[in-house]
Amino acid sequence: MRKAIAVLALAASAPLVASAVQELPGQPDASRVTAGTYTADPSHALIEWEVDHFGFNDYFGLFGDVAGTLTIDPANLGAAKVDVTIPVSKVVTASAGLTDHLLRAGKDGGKPDFFGPNPADARFVSTAVKVNGTEAEVTGNLTLNGVTRPVTLEAEFVGAGTNPMNKKATVGFHGETEIKRSDFGIAYALPMVSDEVELDISIAFEKN
Repeated sequence: MRKAIAVLALAASAPLVASAVQELPGQPDASRVTAGTYTADPSHALIEWEVDHFGFNDYFGLFGDVAGTLTIDPANLGAAKVDVTIPVSKVVTASAGLTDHLLRAGKDGGKPDFFGPNPADARFVSTAVKVNGTEAEVTGNLTLNGVTRPVTLEAEFVGAGTNPMNKKATVGFHGETEIKRSDFGIAYALPMVSDEVELDISIAFEKN
């Protein structure tokens, strides 16, 4: 009898528990996206880079404070435009020594091993967008270390909605690509540290 009463009580409370669960502001619903120009939220835009270290393991680092714009029209997604800037000087790793190595000057006035102490911002400007459902192939030009090369990103729509903190319409995406650092004049320690660099991008844009 007690067990039956407990089951009935649990069943009765289920709707109350369900109603207490809040829906996330951002949902994977493309119909929530409205046409216009959006600005990258630098506090919630990250680019993770990954290289192979001596064949032993992978090593990771981050670029943050990404700035830029997205212009999008749900009625014509192929015409979307992305223009983002990445402050290379703010690169971080889990090792203070390695972060310093990435940004230190070259020895005896020579070329830095990686970026150097005053690296220019990197920039990606899209030139074409091919959409397939909630995924897209975004082709553009990446300028890094003073060199510009074509790069293609595999992008995926994550969610859209209203940011409860600032009440702005927001859209978020995840992207991936791979570049060769030697294409951008960064050849230090090849091939012990891989030429291939995987980039994992997480970015939110807020409507102007």
